[in-house]
Amino acid sequence: MQYKSQAVAKPYFIAAIGLFVGQILFGLIMGYQYVVGDFLFPAIPFNVARMVHTNLLIVWTLFAFMGAGYYLIPEEAETELFSPKLAIIMFWIFLVAGALTIVGYLAVPYATLARMTGNDILATMGREFLEQPLPTKVGIVIVALAFLFNISLTVLKGRKTSISLVLLLGLWGLAVFFLFSFYNPSNLVLDKYFWWWTVHLWVEGVWELILGAMLAFVLIKITGVDREVIEKWLYVIIAMTLITGIIGTGHHYFWIGAPEYWQWFGSVFSALEPIPFFMMTVFAFNMVNRRRREHPNKAATLWALGTGVMSFLGAGVWGFMHTLAPVNFYTHGTQITAAHGHMAFFGAYAMVNLTMISYAMPMLRGRSANSRSAQTLEMWSFWLMTVSMVFITLFLTAAGILQIWLQRMGSNPMSFMDTQDQVMLFYWLREIAGLVFFVGLVLYIWSFFYKKGEAHIAA
Repeated sequence: MQYKSQAVAKPYFIAAIGLFVGQILFGLIMGYQYVVGDFLFPAIPFNVARMVHTNLLIVWTLFAFMGAGYYLIPEEAETELFSPKLAIIMFWIFLVAGALTIVGYLAVPYATLARMTGNDILATMGREFLEQPLPTKVGIVIVALAFLFNISLTVLKGRKTSISLVLLLGLWGLAVFFLFSFYNPSNLVLDKYFWWWTVHLWVEGVWELILGAMLAFVLIKITGVDREVIEKWLYVIIAMTLITGIIGTGHHYFWIGAPEYWQWFGSVFSALEPIPFFMMTVFAFNMVNRRRREHPNKAATLWALGTGVMSFLGAGVWGFMHTLAPVNFYTHGTQITAAHGHMAFFGAYAMVNLTMISYAMPMLRGRSANSRSAQTLEMWSFWLMTVSMVFITLFLTAAGILQIWLQRMGSNPMSFMDTQDQVMLFYWLREIAGLVFFVGLVLYIWSFFYKKGEAHIAA
């Protein structure tokens, strides 16, 4: 059953995809700057391109999470959204604030931006991934609280399901742990210690709950498997996620001056972190194999299965590769970290967002699925993006292994910049794979406008 207020999810999804395009464009700029160092300098220095690239990743993911919440919560609660008007107002506030922040990064030096936005009042800027000016951070908190107020009251007045409750837990956790971005102690060890309470406990904690809830929702819709079966899987997955993810924060404490026992805690619990991602893969394939109906949206089914596989490979396998303290001693801060980060973020969060958009956008346009031709185009986009991300990860892994050997393990270690010259081939290959990825993203967008063939009209 469709609810009228679910329509507020549409602008969130559109904005998310638009910002995703921006993220990839700045990723391509950065990739080219790796091999041609003065490209676009001084207009867009590397540090600015990187800041925009990572901030767009965060913002488009948040837009997609909010869109998913506004879409699935009314359907799960079996009632209209508490306040569609509030959702639209918050959308425009968030979009304008995000756009002005990016303009600020590009238009003025970062130190000038800090002075202009009150960083001397409360110093929160200058921290990786959390570079947002103080007004932007405050705006994110306001938007997040309004969003949580809206969907929480919707759940309270309607049906309570495991999916909506797990999603709420993840989204409230997202808001709570973001508050640590305002805490910026002068002691560098304390700074890094609590910095991870936002960065790690987002991506390896509460975001995984959001991922699990979104994937479970889509799988219920496209497979027809009993809700009770999917919810049991969901509970087991989130339990393993929280057990391993929270204490697994310790793998970031190996070399920052934290107590030595974190090397044991971090290693042991981080080694267990691939388990929930493996369970998610088994969960997705098991549900599709047990499906009780053939849903016309084959593309969404493919994205759902791909999410399980790629999140396990990126977050699980590539995370495990360098999570043990004796290995991490050599690998931290190398291109191995970048390889893991790229595949993990794409496999877990980008793909589940694309899954949700693939399923929901046709429904929001009055059809159960796009035409067969449009879905074929979308499935081509899936394979182009997924395969190119695998190659990006492999090229960065090769660069990281060579970097470690030349810079950190040889009897006569090379300097950082001399090492970068030696791995240049892999940076060129990574850039080519990135261009293929961008082509896949363009096809994904095009598939929603592709008119050939008849769409499946929603019942």
